[in-house]
Amino acid sequence: MRRLPVRGHCLCGAISYEVSAEPSWSCHCHCSDCRRNTGGAVATFVGFLRQDFSLTSGDFAVYESSPGVRRSFCSRCGTPMAYEAGRYPGEIHLYLGTLEHPESYPAQAQVFCREQLPWFRIDGEGPCYATNLTTEKD
Repeated sequence: MRRLPVRGHCLCGAISYEVSAEPSWSCHCHCSDCRRNTGGAVATFVGFLRQDFSLTSGDFAVYESSPGVRRSFCSRCGTPMAYEAGRYPGEIHLYLGTLEHPESYPAQAQVFCREQLPWFRIDGEGPCYATNLTTEKD
């Protein structure tokens, strides 16, 4: 059973947060930028309204990976924490692995499937979109 607030933190614990509402969505992202940012074959995000999010300790370090895209991380341990972009106003996308109970938020879809590594497959994780959630399914 999920309980509010949703809480999370970085690896070293210097940054922690809470969200006072349920997420809008969750998904796996296969884009090359997310792979490079996490060092993994896929990144998994849980999307929340920014107004419901607050840091409870520490502050994000921020890297602008492309115009209008901000990737937040812990400057102490390097944990990727959040993604925010001008094309998603009022939203914050938290990395699933930073949540205290990631098992409670299974991915509902996959995005940027056109960039998916050919040897990496996730079965049963919802529709697969060529780019973002507003495009046609592959």
